Amino acid sequence: MNRFYGAGLPYLHDEPYSGKLIVIEGADCSGRSTQTLLLKQWLEFNGHSVMNTGIKRSDLVSATIDQAKNGNTLGKTTLSLLYATDFADQLENKIIPALQAGFIVLADRYIFTLMVRDTIRGADPGWLEELFGFALVPDMTFYLQLPPDILLHRHFQKRGFLDFWESGMDLSLSTDMFESFHRYQTMCNQEFDELAKEYDFITIDGTLAVDEVQKTLRSQVERLLIASV
Repeated sequence: MNRFYGAGLPYLHDEPYSGKLIVIEGADCSGRSTQTLLLKQWLEFNGHSVMNTGIKRSDLVSATIDQAKNGNTLGKTTLSLLYATDFADQLENKIIPALQAGFIVLADRYIFTLMVRDTIRGADPGWLEELFGFALVPDMTFYLQLPPDILLHRHFQKRGFLDFWESGMDLSLSTDMFESFHRYQTMCNQEFDELAKEYDFITIDGTLAVDEVQKTLRSQVERLLIASV
């Protein structure tokens, strides 16, 4: 199996990592963060060292992304490159060092969310593959799949309002934010389904109870860890 999706980071020594990279993907309010936390607690209880990560958590540019998005005027290429920079900084300074130290790294979203968002906004798939060619191939990727109607309900339950970007309002899909949200999240689901086939995601029904989803995650991760012993 290839270590990177593309050219990778050529200055790194080609050495195996003792750690594991596990990704949990899905839309906002799909339950990713809850499932990541529960999985982290279970792994640590069983004696594993775990590090959490996710998109827009870089000390270098995460604050810049928030500041820029507040204006609702970011161009699609600028947005793509900002998020790619955020991911690259975390990969080099957090993810890879943790894997080298034997940690299990749990990524609450990875490059796939960025690819989905960028594709919907008109980015060329070939350009995206080249852009994220430095990304490590995860040992396992999960996708929590939910229909837009349930995501809409969860957004209001959690926040009480809809987010401009998560509703795809920058795409002019509709002047009505509710309609725009539904259309945008439907498009996201379709793109995730395509990536799931291409990148071998383990797709999980996100409408299941929290403990049922967690049971599936733990079962799959346990198999991965046993196989690597």
